[in-house]
Amino acid sequence: MTKKELVRSISDKLGLTQLKTKEIVQKTFDAIIETIVEEGRIELRNFGVFEVKYRDARKARNPKTGEEVSVKEKCVVIFKPGKAMEEKVLVLLDKKEK
Repeated sequence: MTKKELVRSISDKLGLTQLKTKEIVQKTFDAIIETIVEEGRIELRNFGVFEVKYRDARKARNPKTGEEVSVKEKCVVIFKPGKAMEEKVLVLLDKKEK
């Protein structure tokens, strides 16, 4: 699903214009990003937790050439789903097994 499809879905359900809905969705994303940058973590109940993790510099290999390369240290954002989301996603596994 793209952001455009998400906006369309929400606007249809709430009866808002797509333009207004897009603004709300973008402001929500901006607030999440801002909080992650400022605090390093944001917890959204029944959804999940976004958190900044630091990766140390390391040596790696170029899979094509086998040559050793250096990978710089970096920050990455990880996501851990909340309990409600995990339970709903587990339903997919049940459907797949049938």
